[in-house]
Amino acid sequence: MSGLPVTVRALLAVCLATAGATLACAQIPAATLAEANAELQAGEADKAIAQLSPLPKTGAGADEAQNLLCRVHITLQQWSQAARECQLAITLNGNVSDYHMWLARALGQQASHANFFSAYGEAKHSLSEMQTAIQLDPKNGPALSDLGDYYAQAPAIVGGGTSKAQQIAAQLDKVDPARAAQLRGDIAVDQKDYATAEQQYRQAATVSPEPADEWTVLADFYRQRQRWTDLDTAIQNCVDAAAKDKNSAFALYDGAGVLIAAKRSPQLAEKMLEDYLASSSLSEQAPAFIAHIRLARLKQQLGDAAGAQQDFAAATHLAHEFSPSQDPAP
Repeated sequence: MSGLPVTVRALLAVCLATAGATLACAQIPAATLAEANAELQAGEADKAIAQLSPLPKTGAGADEAQNLLCRVHITLQQWSQAARECQLAITLNGNVSDYHMWLARALGQQASHANFFSAYGEAKHSLSEMQTAIQLDPKNGPALSDLGDYYAQAPAIVGGGTSKAQQIAAQLDKVDPARAAQLRGDIAVDQKDYATAEQQYRQAATVSPEPADEWTVLADFYRQRQRWTDLDTAIQNCVDAAAKDKNSAFALYDGAGVLIAAKRSPQLAEKMLEDYLASSSLSEQAPAFIAHIRLARLKQQLGDAAGAQQDFAAATHLAHEFSPSQDPAP
């Protein structure tokens, strides 16, 4: 057991030392779950899996452990394994809105990588899970946003529709006005109404209490429209906003991704990724091992071979199962 995290070793020791310890073994300490979540947020996928995999599959805390394990596999882009873990979390406790949201996300990614016949069933299942998440918690902003995006982008045959997306935007107005504006921007883009889209994305950045990432959404809109000066301004607004809010550092990851996709300002993208990795607010939304891979590529581009090698090694240390080939240029 020497290779296991300390909290897991302690838990197993208690179980093994207790005669008839079914109930003792079924209790997962909150500290263990908190430690695994911290590893997930830090991009330490290998450590999180080692922490979570040996834990009991039933009893108090098992549902949260399975949900965390699902989310680790999502960061690794292991969609089918993520879906299995999320489904187990729901089997253990089907009354948590976020569990259904995460299963929907895993299924949605499965659908996007599947053949037509498999994709149809997985998309419908994903939609059902999103709807359940909202039924359980009508104020779940991220789940509402996911559902709105699905309605906006999916064809009618799998339940999509612009009017449905607009209804979700109206619900989001009362929960998260920034997400509501961003969704309306996405709807406008789908309808090729680019003036309205720009207006809505700007509105999202204006009303959000944490506007840094909203500026990256606007920057990506400008990238797609090849409005380079406006893109540069939006990225600078992202950098400025992230500097004012330590909890928004993950926006630097997204902003760097926009610059990489635009093949623009590699030095700035490099600095944004370095600042993100040095921050105290790493997030599963922006896996640190992917940040290291992107940073390594930028360093190669800029002629820093030694630095690139160090970042590739750092990525492997965090998540040895994730290959750089899994992250093509954004």
